[in-house]
Amino acid sequence: MHFKYLALAAGGLLALSACSKNEAPVTTAPPVGPGAIAGTVAADRDGDGYVDGYYTADGIYHAVQGPPCPPPPPPAAPRRGERG
Repeated sequence: MHFKYLALAAGGLLALSACSKNEAPVTTAPPVGPGAIAGTVAADRDGDGYVDGYYTADGIYHAVQGPPCPPPPPPAAPRRGERG
């Protein structure tokens, strides 16, 4: 009698296992950074480590147009000598 219930449970699990989906959940894209344009790829054409432009999905290069960045601030004065 117990064998019937065990066989029925095993058959039910086997039948329902065909309905399960093992697909990875779809997640949203991460947010783009400041100044980035969604759907583009950044390009560093001269190899200096700074983005010079970007490529759109159709493969066209667009140069970044804007004022140059300001120079870095001067180094701080050394903290040696008499204080006070």
